[in-house]
Amino acid sequence: MFAEYPDIKVAFDMVQGLRNIFNTATTIQTAYTKLAHWHKDVEASGFKSFQTVANSISVNYRSIPNYFINKSTNASAESFNAKIKAFRAQFRGVKNVEFFLYRLTTIFA
Repeated sequence: MFAEYPDIKVAFDMVQGLRNIFNTATTIQTAYTKLAHWHKDVEASGFKSFQTVANSISVNYRSIPNYFINKSTNASAESFNAKIKAFRAQFRGVKNVEFFLYRLTTIFA
């Protein structure tokens, strides 16, 4: 397939390259360097969809490498926030904050 569609091969390699950065970089300095090289490759490729990801990395360039300190993310906190928003939307707003917090603690605790 890659022989017939070389653009797909380039896109696949860029995805794998970004994945490899997060799987193999052991220090923040290494991560900074690898992310900078990956960003340069994205700009050279001309893919607009990857440019969106590269821009997100550029905006958060200082905080993303914190992942490499202990390989943890805030995914669980983001998931919990999404559950709270969905719960709040289900009842179309909150009128009694105390009861809302009580319901949250009984359902999600």
